[in-house]
Formats: sequence, structure tokens, C-alpha cells
Amino acid sequence: MGEKEERKEETALKGGEEKTRAKKEGKAEEKAKAKGKAQPGKKAAPKRKTKTPKEEEVKPPLGTSGEEAEKLATATAKGEETKPSPQEEEILEPPSPDFAELLNLYENSLAKIREGEIIKGKVLQVDQEDVIVDIGFKSEGIIPLGEFGNHPQVKVGDEIDVYLESIEDQDGQVVLSKSRADFLLVWDRIRKAYETGEPIEGRVKKRVKGGMIVNLFGVDAFLPGSQIETKQVRDFDQYVGQLLTLKVIKLNKLRRNIVVSRRAILEEERQKQREKLLSEIEEGQVRKGVVKNITDFGAFIDLGGLDGLLHITDMSWGRISHPSELLALGDEIEVKVLTYDRQKERVSLGLKQLTPYPWENVEEKYPEGKKVRGRVVSITDYGAFVELEKGIEGLIHVSDMSWTEHIRHPSKVVAIGDIVEAVVLSVDRKNEKIALGLKQVEPDPWLTLPQRHPVGSKLVGRVRNLTSFGAFVEVEEGIDGLVHISDMSWTKRVQHPSEVMKKGEKVEVVVLDIDQENRRVSLGYKQAQENPWPELAGKYAKNVETKGVITRIYDRGVVVNLPGDVEGFVPLAHLGKPGIKKPIEAFKLKDELPLRVVEFDADERKIILSVREYFEGKEKELLDNYLAQHPAKTVKMKEMVEKPPEKEE
Repeated sequence: MGEKEERKEETALKGGEEKTRAKKEGKAEEKAKAKGKAQPGKKAAPKRKTKTPKEEEVKPPLGTSGEEAEKLATATAKGEETKPSPQEEEILEPPSPDFAELLNLYENSLAKIREGEIIKGKVLQVDQEDVIVDIGFKSEGIIPLGEFGNHPQVKVGDEIDVYLESIEDQDGQVVLSKSRADFLLVWDRIRKAYETGEPIEGRVKKRVKGGMIVNLFGVDAFLPGSQIETKQVRDFDQYVGQLLTLKVIKLNKLRRNIVVSRRAILEEERQKQREKLLSEIEEGQVRKGVVKNITDFGAFIDLGGLDGLLHITDMSWGRISHPSELLALGDEIEVKVLTYDRQKERVSLGLKQLTPYPWENVEEKYPEGKKVRGRVVSITDYGAFVELEKGIEGLIHVSDMSWTEHIRHPSKVVAIGDIVEAVVLSVDRKNEKIALGLKQVEPDPWLTLPQRHPVGSKLVGRVRNLTSFGAFVEVEEGIDGLVHISDMSWTKRVQHPSEVMKKGEKVEVVVLDIDQENRRVSLGYKQAQENPWPELAGKYAKNVETKGVITRIYDRGVVVNLPGDVEGFVPLAHLGKPGIKKPIEAFKLKDELPLRVVEFDADERKIILSVREYFEGKEKELLDNYLAQHPAKTVKMKEMVEKPPEKEE
């Protein structure tokens, strides 16, 4: 800073001091008025009115008699000179030597005290707001307590440095400043540190908006939050009370503004460490570092001036979902230098490489057929991964989870964190794969199923599920058999399994077949009952007349339900209604028809009936009544859509 700038700054500073002095004088005056008395040491002279010579009264000296007083007044009026009385002579005598000595001492003290200088003072009194200081002058100075910073350290009798702003204000009060004195005492030292870049030490006092206040040689300096560390600071309070090495980065004497930085010191140190590290680092080295940042894909490690990337795949031989499972910000760890690009100054680090490779002798540790225990660490659509030890996992495929059930998703059997027992099925060290089986822990129930449920045996099972082609019935826990729709009734053609059985009910079935290779069991529902067709052969012999109720209508005929819960078929030509192209034109469901058996086939399990042959040889009146009951009608498209004829199988 040049001399010209210094003078400008000093001039501005004095102007500021004048304003400060005026404020303090006003404050002192207000306090005096509030207290109703003068400040300590203050000597205020009473005001009086000035009179003209004519208005002034001639007063005789003290102790003058009445006659002498009258003579004195007459002489004065005439302008004559008068001799002083003895009393007046006593009053007009020169001061004594003691008084002169005191006056001389006072004048000498004034000569030593000059405004704008730092002087010594003694604390006389400390109250809640102010500190009264004696500087050896005719009056004491009042300094606000806030200028002392740490209040409890100020006590009566302390000798302190103060800045004399004014010898006397309008109330005769000396104006002092403690903060100004502190600032000026250390200013040169701080300015030198600023100009040379020399580091200085300061203790953090408190936290404020935007940063910290630091005590620098007794004066306050501002440490911005961005200048505390080289990285983002989350907790500023941790620095309160700490002694930090700082660098002065900004000065303003007029405003008494000092800005310091700790980051500048740290960056200089980091640069030195970086240069040293770059000259020493090599691939394969093991170095210490501090976790600087954590991301989803890894962590950045500060090696001391240079950051290296520790990828998540190089953290552990085992499975981890996030780097925070192993590391935390600020952790000091040892890492291995995997690769180093000197041109781009990029370093790849490894943590797991400091431990032995776990797949080295995996075939010996986990031979095929061995039962092992592990923890489920991951589940996919095709299976579950089980951790056998750190760095070694095996896969249980969904097809190897159950002997008897069709598992759609592994989560139906296992959950993450479960401890399971499995059997080693195969080991592939080269590709780091182990196949495990969960169902292989128990014997295969299909191998002994024929012994437990031989073909032809009956059993009672619960209906587990219904489909369009049949029903699945539980043979035993985990094994279901299929009852096909064709094996549900001896006498009826079942359109849907729900016509015969319901889900959840127990039914008696017969084992028809067991396919161990494809793991299928065929069951029969009607086979659990006696075959009625041999008996029906006599009941529905050819030319036997009977009645039937229409249950289904097809284009080529109708199906009727006959007594004995057996079905028969009446072809279109045998319905006895000439001129119709489809049965639905003259008949509807639940119509009762007179019938005659024209064909009975026990092997094919079918009965063919005829209305036409029934009326052969009968009275014409009966036929007319029948035809009148079933008049032909034109079928509308809407009616066909709402009630379409059922399709014959």
C-alpha cells in the first residue's frame, strides 16, 4: 500500500473517528441527564448573563464598613482611583508555591497526552454496559463493555491500552476506544502478513451468518464458510474454539475489515503433497488414503494431493449394493494402486485386492453333491443367489426349488436374508459359477409315488383348480393329478368341470396313470363309480318309448336328458317338425319331447332317439297337438346373438 493511499485512508479514518466521538459525546450527555448528575471527574461551570458597565453594581470588598463603602462608591462614580483595602490586598496576592506546582504538573500531563494516540489506562469500574477507565487526566473515560470482547476477563484494577479519540467533548468527558486501540496495535503485523503471504494463527470465537469470527491477535477477523475447508463443511460448530493456521486474503483499514482463509493454506499444502505423490506413485503400491466422496458407483479416495477412484466392483469379493455399506466419509483406509495414467493423472484403486482370491480352491471346498448353508443375497426372475462365503455365491435356479410345485417366481419360496440349505450341483471356477439345488436336499417324491399310489387305487383329494379341460386334484402335498373332462361322467357329455365339481371340495378319484418322467398323474372321477351302461342296455333297448327334456340345442339336433340321469341325442330329421332348417326355429331349452329309441351303443356310450318314429302308428290328433306346441318361427338376428345355439363337441 503506497504512502498516498495511506494518507487518504488516515484522513477518512479521522473523519470516521470524529463521527464516533460525536456519538459517544451524545451518549455521555444522555446518560448524565438520565442520572441527574455529572460524570465522575467532570467540572461543569454554571452559565451566567453578561451585564453592561452601567448595569453592573459596584460591590465593596468583603469586610468593608458602611462609611468606607459609601466613599468607595462615590470615588468610583467620579472615576477616581481608590486603593484596595487590606482584605482586597489579601485576595489579590499571587498563588502559593504548592498550587503553582500542581498547576505545572497538570500542564505537563496535558503535554504528554495527545489525541489519536494509544495510551495506558486503568479500569476503575465495570458495570453491565460500560467500563470506566482512568488515564491520569482531569476526567475518566467511558468505554462500552462490548469493545472488550470476552466480558468476564475485564476487572477493576486492570491496566489496558486505549485509543484517545478526544481529550474533551462538549461535556468535558474524555473519549476513549478499546477496540480501536486493539486494532491499531496489530494492524501493522496483519498488514505485513497480508503483503508477504505469511501464515498466521487465529482462534475461532463463534459462528455467524456466512462463516466464522476469528480472534486474530486480539481483533476480530472474518473467516468465510467457503474458505474453511477444501470440501463442503456440514458442521461449522465443530471449529469453534479451535486454533487454525490462516492466511490474510483481504484488508480494509477504514472499515476495520479483515478477511482470512484456511482453504488457501490447505490448498498450498495439498499442492506440495501432490507434487511429491506424483513423483512416487506406481502401480501395485499399497497406500493410505481418506474417503473424500461416495457415489453410487464407488468412492473417491484422497491419497494426499491426488484423488483416486475405488470402484464398487473393487471394494469386496462379496456382493455389496452401495459403497456406503463398507465406507464412510473421512475413513482412513489402505488401498492398492491398480492403474495409473500419468498423462491424465487418473488413478484406479482396489480394496479387495488386498485379500486372497476366494475362488482359488473352490472345487475342493465345495465339491458336487455336498450340502452347504448360505444366506440369500439376491433374487431374480430365474432364481436366487446364495452367499456361501465372502466372494463366493451360488445360484439356485427356480426349477431346482421344488420337486412337486411349479414355482413361478423364486420369491414364493425364499426371501433376501434367509439362511437356506442346498446341494452343490456343479462348479465352474473359470466363470466363477456354482449351481445349487434346494429341492435336492430332500428325496424326489416322484420316485416312490407308484408305490404309495399304484394305478387303479382310489384316493380322496381336494380340488385345487378348475380349467376348461379338466380339474386338478391333490394326490398328496405338492403333487396334483388331472381329472380330464372326459373322465368326469359316464352318462353325460360335460361341457365344463364346474358342472360336476367345485374348487375346494373333496372328491374320490381313481389313479389312471403315473408318468414319472414328465411328472404327471392322470385321475378319473367317473371311474370311482360303477359303470351304468350295462344296466342301461335293457332300459333303453331299441323301440323303447320314453320322454326327454332338451338340455342343449345344436344345428344338427338336440340333446335330451332321459330318466336315470342319462343323455340321448335327437337328430334334426327325427324331431318330427318338417320344414325347419335348425332346431332352434321350433324348440327351446327345457322342452319335453316324446321319444322312441332308435339306436343304443354301450361301447360308444350313445343313445339315438326319434320323435317322428314315436308318432308312427299313433292317432293323428296327438301329432297335431305336438306340432301346435312347437310352431315354426323365424329366428331374428338379435335372438341368435342373445341365445346362440350351443356348439356340439
